[in-house]
Amino acid sequence: MTQWQGKRYWLVGASDGLGAALAQRLSSAGAEVILSARSEDKLAALADRLPGKARVVTLDVSSEDSVAKAAEEVGAVDGVVYLAGVYWPFGAKEWNAEQGVAMADVNFTGLMRVMGKIVPDMVGRDDGHIVITSSLTGFRGLPGSIGYTASKAATMSLAECMYADLRKTGVKVQVVNPGFIKTQLTDKNDFKMPFMMSPEDAAREVFEHMNSDKFKKSFPFAFSLVFRASQFLPDWLYFRIFS
Repeated sequence: MTQWQGKRYWLVGASDGLGAALAQRLSSAGAEVILSARSEDKLAALADRLPGKARVVTLDVSSEDSVAKAAEEVGAVDGVVYLAGVYWPFGAKEWNAEQGVAMADVNFTGLMRVMGKIVPDMVGRDDGHIVITSSLTGFRGLPGSIGYTASKAATMSLAECMYADLRKTGVKVQVVNPGFIKTQLTDKNDFKMPFMMSPEDAAREVFEHMNSDKFKKSFPFAFSLVFRASQFLPDWLYFRIFS
């Protein structure tokens, strides 16, 4: 069990959904939380609701200057959780170039920008905790998910590379792969979403994982089996089933 009292955790993408619910969990456990996203009003309202010490640092992960400024303002932290993400559903037949690039830039390249400011310091101290939010969609390509699925596959791969490099150091790297969570992002979908979770239930899963020594967690468990098992299907069978 991780000792949270007095620890400083930077939550990037904390204004809504899973990020806001996880902030509540960490604050209740005794951690100081630094809340970042683009919406200062939402972050301030969230900070006011938290039981523990909280600080707001606005941030646009798609801007190198914004990330650099925020990282300098935040300073050294015990942990960082990357939750920032944008999503629009569309497929290759109705390609939206602007939305596709935005998903790649926020969901993945934004993660790279933040890690570039955080990881060197943690490696230098040989201490730190990094949690990356990917998705069950990242295991294999899916129809109607240009941009989002590719960006989440990239975040999962980056987390695996970081874990391979840092697993024998004092820097703890973890990745979480949630399924559908009831947020403003999933509200854009017009299809049935099985095993839908509330942000609070998803935050409980993430917090439990953060208290463990395991690297990867995919949830909900039963739903995750579909995606994890799909990796072992030959292409001809996988695409016959899923597209």
